[in-house]
Amino acid sequence: MSRLPTEFRRLFLATGSACAGDAIQASDLIDAEGRGRALVLELARPAEWQPLADVWMGVQAELGLPAPAIAVNGADSMQLWFSMAAPLEAERAQCFLNGLRLRYLAQVKADRVGLMTGADSALAACAVALNSPTGATQETDGRWPAFVAPDLAPIFAETPWLDLPPGDEGPSRLLSGVHSIKPALFDAALAQLQAWAAAPAENASRAGASARDAQSQGAAHPEAQRFLLRVMNDEAAPLALRIEAAKALLPFGGPHPAI
Repeated sequence: MSRLPTEFRRLFLATGSACAGDAIQASDLIDAEGRGRALVLELARPAEWQPLADVWMGVQAELGLPAPAIAVNGADSMQLWFSMAAPLEAERAQCFLNGLRLRYLAQVKADRVGLMTGADSALAACAVALNSPTGATQETDGRWPAFVAPDLAPIFAETPWLDLPPGDEGPSRLLSGVHSIKPALFDAALAQLQAWAAAPAENASRAGASARDAQSQGAAHPEAQRFLLRVMNDEAAPLALRIEAAKALLPFGGPHPAI
C-alpha cells in the first residue's frame, strides 16, 4: 500500500474500515451506524483562499483545534478537511460545520459554501479523487485535485488544481502532519460555536475577521505565530505572501525570531 492512502485512512476513514489495497470506496467513509471521521468545508465558484484562511486560522486561534488539511478539488473549489479521532454522527458533524460557516463565513453567499460529512456523495467523490496520486481517476483535462501546503494555498485561489499529477510523496507528507480532533476537544469547540451562533449580531460583526481579531488581541495560538514566521522567512515563497505574513505578525509586536 502506498503512503498516501495509509495517511488518508489514519485521518479520515471510519474506524474498522476493511478496504483492500490502495482503493478508497465511498462506504469506507462511514461505519455501520452511518458515522464518519471526515468533515469537509468547501468554498467554490469561485474558489478563494482568504475566507478559508480565516477559518483555518480561526479554528486554531479561537477554538484550539489542530489545523485541518487543505485541498483543491481540481475544478472550482478549495477545501478544509477536518479529521475526527472518533466517528461522529452526521447531525453533530453538520452542526459543527454550520457553526464554522456562521462564525467565519457569514458574509459569503451560502450557495458557495459546501458542508460535507458522512455518506455525502460529493465527499466520497473527493476522497476517491484525492487518493489517486497518479491521476488515474481524472478526466483528461490536465487538472488534478490534491492536498496542498498552507503557505502555497494562496496561489491556488484562481486555479484550484495541479497541472500535473500530485504523486504520492508530497500529499502524504502533508497529511502526516495533520492531527485528529479528540472527542473532548470537539465537544468544547461545538459548544463554543453554538454559543456564538446564539448571539447573531456579535457573530455577524466578526464574520470573516475573527482570526485577525484574535491576533490583534494577542490571543492567537502560538502555532499560528510560528507558521506566519516560517512563511515570512521562506525565501522560496512569493514576496506578496511573505509581506502579508509579516503584516499579520505586527499585532504581536513584530516578527520576533524567537517565536
